[in-house]
Amino acid sequence: MNTTPEQEHQATTADDEVLVSVRNLRKHYGADSFLSDDPVKAVDGVSFDIHRGETLGLVGESGCGKTTLGRTLIRLETPTSGEIRFDDTDITTLSGSDLKQWRRNAQMVFQDPDSSLNERMTVGELIRDPLDVHDWKTKSERDERVRELLEKVGLSENHYFRYPHQFSGGQRQRIGIARALALEPEFLVLDEPVSALDVSVQAKILNLLRDLQSDLDLTYLLIAHDLSVVRHLADRVAVMYLGHIMELGETERLFENPANPYTQSLLSAIPEADPYAESERITLRGAPPSPRNPPEGCPFSTRCPTKIRPEKYRSVDDDVWRAMEELRGILRERARTDRSIAMIARELLGLETRLSDIDEIVEEVFGGVDLPPELSTHVDRVVHEVTDGNPEAAQSYLKREIGGPCDTDTPEYYTVDDDGRSSYCHRHTAEYDPPSPTLRSE
Repeated sequence: MNTTPEQEHQATTADDEVLVSVRNLRKHYGADSFLSDDPVKAVDGVSFDIHRGETLGLVGESGCGKTTLGRTLIRLETPTSGEIRFDDTDITTLSGSDLKQWRRNAQMVFQDPDSSLNERMTVGELIRDPLDVHDWKTKSERDERVRELLEKVGLSENHYFRYPHQFSGGQRQRIGIARALALEPEFLVLDEPVSALDVSVQAKILNLLRDLQSDLDLTYLLIAHDLSVVRHLADRVAVMYLGHIMELGETERLFENPANPYTQSLLSAIPEADPYAESERITLRGAPPSPRNPPEGCPFSTRCPTKIRPEKYRSVDDDVWRAMEELRGILRERARTDRSIAMIARELLGLETRLSDIDEIVEEVFGGVDLPPELSTHVDRVVHEVTDGNPEAAQSYLKREIGGPCDTDTPEYYTVDDDGRSSYCHRHTAEYDPPSPTLRSE
């Protein structure tokens, strides 16, 4: 049964109140620029709900769009399209005084407390600033509010007149949290809130955030690359890759039994506490594609270890198939490399270019690999096209000849357990076996 991410968790949370509802949200950079090429698709059609009082963790590799998504949810970035409903109000339609008034309900705790605090302002001024901007009550009441917040985040009233540089990293983050809470928001985006802190301080800040959530009935979107932090604090987890939500579900179930190939590879990288414990890591080939030119089908198709092959090639040796995919990856990476003026001139003059070493590439990729005749023919065709100056034709040829549904068809979201967890992968259809990655030890 397929579903959309907004339907996940529906059976067990039917009585829960949805605070933030996101539908088909996109944030593209450069889409309206006359001078730009293809836009950067930082967030590319995500949908999910955040229930009142819960913490939704958001994880993924650097550059996958996590921070952009968080900033867009609180309108620090203007969405390209889609809908963000906050208590039934579509905040993408707000502007001017209406947007300013709404921003009292949603705030952000930034990753680096050093750069997010103005060193020329005292702690009291920093925390009072949002109260002044929104003309909150009287000046004496604002000062009293600041002192209450200092105490609530574990600082002292005596810190009111000190400056940020007089505090440790953990204390500065407490100041940032106090400032975010000044206007009594309901929703906080926590953008890597402890990644810049010493390990000894991280647990204290995480426990503070949990206590504040309980005391003030807060709702969190927790953005983090440290999976242990997410597991400690989040009720549910959304796994993001190249602007898409790949898997979304209850935290422990997702960590114990990941369903999506990308989630499996991400969790396999978690270090084992026992250095002698047997564990295998899923090694992904290459780097994530450019969000300016993402894959046509599944966003994870260029690196997926369980990518679906065409039926006639399903019996081909795994090492051979990995070599074919590696060749495709090299062609794709070289083709997307920005061309300098000198390189363009060399191409026009018929001189060597960035793919002139195609024979060496083939030798390196397929050295020691026994290619079957049908695949050897494809490699020869690639060499011919590249040598003739047609690398794009070589890419198209390989996609046509050895590409599968992951290369051409957009996946759907499928419910993968009785708790409503959803996964964005072709492998969940009845036609294919469930994901079972080829593990390669590091």
